[in-house]
Amino acid sequence: MAAITVKEKLVLVDSLQKQEGRDARGRFQRGQSGNPEGRFRKGRSGNPNGRPAGARNKATETAELLLDGEAAALTRKAVELALAGDAMALRLCLDRIIPPRRGRRVQLGLAPLRGAADLGDTMAAITTAATQGAITPGEAAELARVVEIFVRAVETSDFERRLQQLEARRGAGA
Repeated sequence: MAAITVKEKLVLVDSLQKQEGRDARGRFQRGQSGNPEGRFRKGRSGNPNGRPAGARNKATETAELLLDGEAAALTRKAVELALAGDAMALRLCLDRIIPPRRGRRVQLGLAPLRGAADLGDTMAAITTAATQGAITPGEAAELARVVEIFVRAVETSDFERRLQQLEARRGAGA
């Protein structure tokens, strides 16, 4: 932010002095405020435009200035500490080297799901794969959720089909 020049400061103070209830420096006089009803007006923001785009946190800027040019030395020190056996430094280094594990493709050799009759075999295969270590428990839970969504879809379409049949019978019988 650019510094306010003396001329700009005088113009600002002059414009504030012209407002009622202000002292020579442009501040509100004792017992006066810009809003006679109270400190804040209900439903009106003191900063309607919000934080300007691109505005950065002052603490972040200060930290970047302090660390500027020290990244290589800090990295070297973290690696040295990790090699010396510091668990936190080791974890920090490994977290940067090895990315977090994302979902992987799981192949269980199942026949495609066609209806509710296939669900028992599918859930048995998922459970067996998890207990044998072919997939992780988390992957098994995700697959079980997919099966659950499939079950809901089958139930919904079955309900819709039966409802249409009932309505067709009622319409034919009337």
